[in-house]
Amino acid sequence: MRLIYDPRAERRIAAPGEFGRVAVLYGGDSSEREISLLSGNAVLEGLRRRGVDAHPFDPRDRPLDELSSKRFARVWIALHGPGGEDGTLQGALEYLGVPYMKPATQGSSVGMSKVERAADLPAAYAVAAKLEPLVFAEAWIPGP
Repeated sequence: MRLIYDPRAERRIAAPGEFGRVAVLYGGDSSEREISLLSGNAVLEGLRRRGVDAHPFDPRDRPLDELSSKRFARVWIALHGPGGEDGTLQGALEYLGVPYMKPATQGSSVGMSKVERAADLPAAYAVAAKLEPLVFAEAWIPGP
């Protein structure tokens, strides 16, 4: 099953408080749990530092339906490996009606390009568009 992107559901968020309550999904029970905990904690720290109301959420220890019952507005997926990068989790989130900020079918940095000059943007877009019909660009934020 391929989920359908609906551009009408998009809205631009201008301030960290507008994200609402964000769950950072990390850990899990795959063989990549330890790296997921590291990257998830880094994401959690970065979001909080920017003023986002972010909370840790380990689906190994908590049922996914808590995302709805605890009124999370959206989730950031920092799960690695099976369950986090294979579309399984994204399907469950779609079913629950909880938005997520991760490309629908790719994991890690597949299809991602760092563009330093405007002239390089068309080539980067072409690489990403080979994998997904929806391509997005965002500002590069330097740091660990």
